[in-house]
Amino acid sequence: MNAPFPIPGAPLSDVQTRPLIAFDDVSKIYPSRDRAAEVVALRDVSLEVPEGAIVGVIGKSGAGKSTLIRLVNGLERPTGGRVVVDGTDITALDERGLRQARRSIGMIFQHFNLLSSRTAFENIALPLEIAGLDKAAIVKRVEPLLAMVGLSDKRDRYPAELSGGQKQRVGIARALATKPKVLLSDEATSALDPETTDQILALLKTINAELKLTILFITHEMMVVKKLAGRVAVLEGGRIVEQGTTYEIFAHPRHETTQRFVGVITGSQVPDWLAAKLRPQCQPGDSAVLRIGFAGGEADQPVLSRLSRNLGLDVNILHGQVEAIAGHPFGSLFISVSADPDDLRRIMEQLTSGQNTVEHLGYVS
Repeated sequence: MNAPFPIPGAPLSDVQTRPLIAFDDVSKIYPSRDRAAEVVALRDVSLEVPEGAIVGVIGKSGAGKSTLIRLVNGLERPTGGRVVVDGTDITALDERGLRQARRSIGMIFQHFNLLSSRTAFENIALPLEIAGLDKAAIVKRVEPLLAMVGLSDKRDRYPAELSGGQKQRVGIARALATKPKVLLSDEATSALDPETTDQILALLKTINAELKLTILFITHEMMVVKKLAGRVAVLEGGRIVEQGTTYEIFAHPRHETTQRFVGVITGSQVPDWLAAKLRPQCQPGDSAVLRIGFAGGEADQPVLSRLSRNLGLDVNILHGQVEAIAGHPFGSLFISVSADPDDLRRIMEQLTSGQNTVEHLGYVS
């Protein structure tokens, strides 16, 4: 099984803790009467989730994300390989063992899964009632959870009286009721508006920090990964095609699937209006178009002004943005410059320094 690999410049906390969740060459194949029609949901997946970390798994619909997360709490059984949670091989447990293991694995869902006939308090209390706690113990546990998720004043409200964000807060509190070591999130924000999504992500980060709770979430939204995850794995066709720290994945995506996901968020994707104008061959009067990737300490340096001053060239900025990814500055910039082949070579040499990257995309008139 591949262990989490150290990334230069990554915080030590990303690489030194033990894995609380481990997928060891896991496959899941859904059979059919016609073997040719078998559905391969996951194939040879190896992934580790360090204790106390927030790890995101991103992929398109059908990539295998939901199957992967359901393997953690035994809602699905793998066809091959092992899933280990806190030292326990989930795949080897019988139903009684699974029920016991699930007490340490909380889960929040995309569509909340609240019981309409129960109040916010009663929904949160449900797993404690199932576990056999008495009323006094339940109140002692549920009241602080309502306060943690900011719903003390909604204690006796029914789901129909709550907003989507409030329903999800109830779902989060319910998932925390049994004091789990692991919190699983199945597209928990995809049914929410952007402002509410930000609030839920901030709540999850607070829970992770204050309770030292390990969080594994799946999503198809790269913005959620950017704001929440410390590490990320990319699923494509049931396989993990890339994994690493969030910053490494955003700054240096290697697989084309990752590049597509990342490009929308970081501005590294060629804008449609520019792609329509690009041509591969230079014609008289054309300017070369370059894409520059800025990372780390180079992201806020005046590289273009130095370039213009050193080479005596006019630089036209076409598109770009600079922002923080996992606490590190990162940016993409598209420029055009009129230059002969020798000047273009010098430009690219000067721009390619440190963690910066540069790519010649073509020409525009």
